Amino acid sequence: MAASKTILDIRGKQLKLETAADIAPFITGNSIGVEAAKDFGRLLETADELQLADFGDIFTGRTIEEIPAAIQALLDPLSHKTSLREINLNDNAFGERVVPFLTPFLETNHFIRVLRLNNNGLGPAGGKKIAEAVCKSAPTDGSRSNLEVVICGRNRLEDPGATAWAKAFEAHKTLTEVQMPQNGIRMDGAEALARGLVACSELQIVNFQDNAFIDVEMDEEGRKAVRAWGEAVKTSWPQLRFLDLSDCMLSNGEGEVPPLLEAFNDPNTKNLQNLQELRLQNNNLDAKSYEVLAQAVTKLTKLKRLDLQDNDDVEDNEHLDDIAEHLKAHGGKLFRTEEDEEEEDEEEEDVEEPREEAEEEKDIPAPLATEEKSAFEKVADTLA
Repeated sequence: MAASKTILDIRGKQLKLETAADIAPFITGNSIGVEAAKDFGRLLETADELQLADFGDIFTGRTIEEIPAAIQALLDPLSHKTSLREINLNDNAFGERVVPFLTPFLETNHFIRVLRLNNNGLGPAGGKKIAEAVCKSAPTDGSRSNLEVVICGRNRLEDPGATAWAKAFEAHKTLTEVQMPQNGIRMDGAEALARGLVACSELQIVNFQDNAFIDVEMDEEGRKAVRAWGEAVKTSWPQLRFLDLSDCMLSNGEGEVPPLLEAFNDPNTKNLQNLQELRLQNNNLDAKSYEVLAQAVTKLTKLKRLDLQDNDDVEDNEHLDDIAEHLKAHGGKLFRTEEDEEEEDEEEEDVEEPREEAEEEKDIPAPLATEEKSAFEKVADTLA
């Protein structure tokens, strides 16, 4: 990338920075020591127009003893930055012991719109404390919160962390995107999240892939999370465009139709007109669920992708044949097997989509496929 006064990017250069002399404008994708972080922190104090703080994967090879002081040095100068819009802390193996050095920033800065905390090893207790800090940052005077996007996957939040995040979402009410895959969340946490997110009427992108929504050994009590999600889909998210509940054990695999799918087909459901992508891989769905979905897709007029891979009998079912035909007629596609996925990849490689100046639909992200950005916008002027 050519040098720029507004964007600095040396991601992935495998630099190891120890001192103030080393730091220069370098950070994301490299390895930051304590003294380098302190000096960079002093520079951040003077960056009045800083909008993006990209601290993703900056502690490779560092000991757990180094990281708390380094992260504190980087975050303290940002606590009151009114210009800051996004903080990225992805792929740093913090663990719970670094949480006390994160929470003051999260409680204090009320201006960030995007919070990225993916793959940090927070655990249930650490995730709970982080969520409580985010909850404390919500306005209490009736004004609108600025927080719009939370990415917090692969952190082993489990039910304690999920329940705390549910309260944070309910407090802020302004979330448009929430992605929390692979967190070991079970029935109680999943139910709490559905009820918390009901308050977020502007929600557009939801990804809770690989968390368990039912307890197959329980009766109706074990289905409360799936029922809660069904009610939420039915009543609360009119702008929803992307929903990924793959690998969430939505059914027991014995002909049970998840309440969530029934909600898609409920005549009172009026909030799915904008749904473009629905991912339900590996959920023990079978012929009865496919019958319900076949009726539902006729009402989901903007649906372009339905993913049912790794469910039962997906290769030979008349209802799935009907779904595939309907989606194809409307420019969409049903994904039953890995071959469908591979075919789609090949088509994307062969066909270059023309750019259109006319109004376009917003792209739907794959789970946690968030666009990479350079380390800091605007801070280059300070460092030049």
